[in-house]
Amino acid sequence: MPRMRIDELPTPCAVVDHERLERNAARMGERMTRLGVRLRPHVKTHKCAEIARLSVRGHFGGVTVSTLAEARGLAEAGFDDLTWAVPIALDRIDDALLLGRRVRSFALLVDHPDAARALSAKARGGEQRVPVFLKVDCGYHRAGVDPEDPASVAFARELASLPGLEFRGLLTHAGHAYHATRRDELAAFARAERDVPVRFAERLCAAGVRVDEVSVGSTPTMSVAEDLAGVTEARPGNYLFFDAFQASIGSCDLEDAAFWVVATVIGHARAQNALLVNAGALSLSKDPGATHVDARCGFGRVASANRSRAFPSLRVTALSQEHGQIGSETPIDFDALPIGAKLAIVPNHSCLSAALFDRYHVVRDGRVAEVWRALRGW
Repeated sequence: MPRMRIDELPTPCAVVDHERLERNAARMGERMTRLGVRLRPHVKTHKCAEIARLSVRGHFGGVTVSTLAEARGLAEAGFDDLTWAVPIALDRIDDALLLGRRVRSFALLVDHPDAARALSAKARGGEQRVPVFLKVDCGYHRAGVDPEDPASVAFARELASLPGLEFRGLLTHAGHAYHATRRDELAAFARAERDVPVRFAERLCAAGVRVDEVSVGSTPTMSVAEDLAGVTEARPGNYLFFDAFQASIGSCDLEDAAFWVVATVIGHARAQNALLVNAGALSLSKDPGATHVDARCGFGRVASANRSRAFPSLRVTALSQEHGQIGSETPIDFDALPIGAKLAIVPNHSCLSAALFDRYHVVRDGRVAEVWRALRGW
């Protein structure tokens, strides 16, 4: 049976270009090797075992997860070195410990003494100690301890001594790098993402707390970092797919985006100079994109279904649940985009958009070669 062309797929659907995916994986892998750190790729963008295997090819094999469902699915797929990079919720401790007994290493994350003590209370008396990282705030101010607060040193000392736990080290994430507008600004965020936990690790060591690991990583910072001295591992994830936001802030070129949504033109609103497509918020998400770079960026970049032709004047300007409106500041050629035409939309945030699909149509040489399933749930 011949393989389907992209424009033959029922829409809306998620497409992953295998060539771009492999190129993105290889580029980041080579960069981390050159910088002397282990690559522990984050799976939260794709949540897919096949893509996880591709991302660890040539590396030590460890991965990062954001949900217990991802961890379970990857454990079933043969991955046995995982880090859950979200501070542990107390009501998931039992489930996490159960999974930790099935794999070689399942490291958990804490940033509050109450969580650490609750985890220790559950873990003590077990056959093996539970590996734990301390989350450090490197400027994002979403989670993590303040490395300048003396109480953080005291907490780290307590964490390292709690029964049932094995203190691995420090973990941080420069999510605020997404506020950058240029690559040189990203480089400054990358330096801070390195310097903050490395200096805190030095303070802890001076206080008698052993720190074996310093784990960093966001796609924007790891795409530009040139010096990771003192860091042991990096955890970027979005780089495998990239998206319109990453292209806007300089992490990549739009051509690097390996994930897109295919939609069908279902309406012409000539009076509004707009197209209507069947991909709405439940296909693209409502991430507003890099509005600090381009206030009119809309909800996605538009191209032909196979992305052989870009339509830079077209932007997704409005979304409802299952409807998307595509507008333009110049007159749209409605005859060239008739009802039934298929379009590719590179979303602002591939992590959110990909999470809205249960499968990816994997394209090689312009045709669908495989269908990969995604891990869903929490």
